Order: sequence, then C-alpha cells, then structure tokens
Amino acid sequence: MAEAPLPAIRSLPSWLLGRAAARGRALVADALAAEGMKMWHHVVLSAVRDLAPVAQADLGRGIALDPKDLVGILNDLQAAGLVLREPDPRDRRKNAVSLTEEGARLLKRCEKAAREANDTLLAPLSPAERDRFMDLLIRISGTDG
Repeated sequence: MAEAPLPAIRSLPSWLLGRAAARGRALVADALAAEGMKMWHHVVLSAVRDLAPVAQADLGRGIALDPKDLVGILNDLQAAGLVLREPDPRDRRKNAVSLTEEGARLLKRCEKAAREANDTLLAPLSPAERDRFMDLLIRISGTDG
C-alpha cells in the first residue's frame, strides 16, 4: 500500500490545525446557512450585540473588518431588519449600530447552531479532553481567551 502523499507536511501541527479549522468553519457555515446567515454576518451581529450602540467605524476596528466589507454586511443586515443604523448620539457625524428585536432573536438561533456545530467538531473528545484542547488552543493562538 502506498504511503499518503506529503507525510512531512501532514505531520506538521500547523497543517493539522488548518485542516481542523477548515472542518470547523465548514460545520459552522453550514449551520448558519440553515438560518439564512453567513459567517461574517454572524460575527457582525454578535459584535453589535456586545458593543451596541457602537459607531460603525469602531465596530469595523473591533472585528478587524475592512470598512467597505463592513458596509456591505451592514447593508444586508439592515435590509433584513436585523440592525439599525442611526446617528450616534455622542457624535452625530457618525452612525451608531444596534440590534433590532428580530436581530437578537436570529442571533440566539445562530449561536445555538454554532455551538452545536462545534460540538460535532469536538465529538471525538471527552469533556476533559475538550477542556484541555481549548486551553492548549488558547495558549498557542496568542489570545487571552
């Protein structure tokens, strides 16, 4: 039987993490699509909920999204009745973004779907292994959790 191609590459932690990340993104994307959402739309809704009311520019910086891309996503979300953009009460020259009630309801459904997708991703691990895996991922990702 022939050996799998690229054994040196496939044994690298970076390659394995990339494969796991791709699988995780696909699972979450499919779960969100069932709710009619895309990944970045979900990220923006979540950030708006956490930061609202938030200036549009601050929102883009907070999630590291190019302003042009953010405008398109906000246009989609506003057209669907999920967010409001109104003059910022602190600076009327800026738009402040907040969730609508429908946006909050959809976000709850999306968060549940994303949790279930991540549960599928981590299904081969025991609860203790999941906790350890998350601790290790946080350490190597350079985030604080």
